[in-house]
Amino acid sequence: MGYSEINCRNTAVAYIKGGPLAPNIRGMVRFEKAAGGTNVYVEITGLPCYKPAMGNNAPIGPHGFHIHENGTCEVGDPNNPFQAAGGHWNPYDQPHGNHAGDFPVLFSNDGVAIMEFFTDKFTVEDVVGKTIIIHENPDDYRSQPSGDAGKRLACGVIMWG
Repeated sequence: MGYSEINCRNTAVAYIKGGPLAPNIRGMVRFEKAAGGTNVYVEITGLPCYKPAMGNNAPIGPHGFHIHENGTCEVGDPNNPFQAAGGHWNPYDQPHGNHAGDFPVLFSNDGVAIMEFFTDKFTVEDVVGKTIIIHENPDDYRSQPSGDAGKRLACGVIMWG
């Protein structure tokens, strides 16, 4: 294996595309190998602006943001898209809020979210073939098994970068 082949195995990327409920969402989530874990870089545009909870309606944003277990962004039902991506990726059978696939929420700043964080819960190799899902509502980090983050707005399959 040559140097360039080894180097390519240090980075993975998911290109995010909005579905029928939020077609303007676009972006990228990049995973880079780091000492003891993985650095995650996020750049998303076209997010819906924040709307506070009213009555029995959940807020729109901050947006739940997770790794899901299946490597597909098949839309399926346009009123409830991306169900084929499966549930949150949870390789260590942890309670919600501590899944390897649980990420910090995305805050929409005039439709833009840029974030960077480190995690020791997985390596780059572990997440290739999974999906990234952006949800309509914030994750509550306690409802089991998936945090009650609402509809799935956007999706991207994680692949070698």
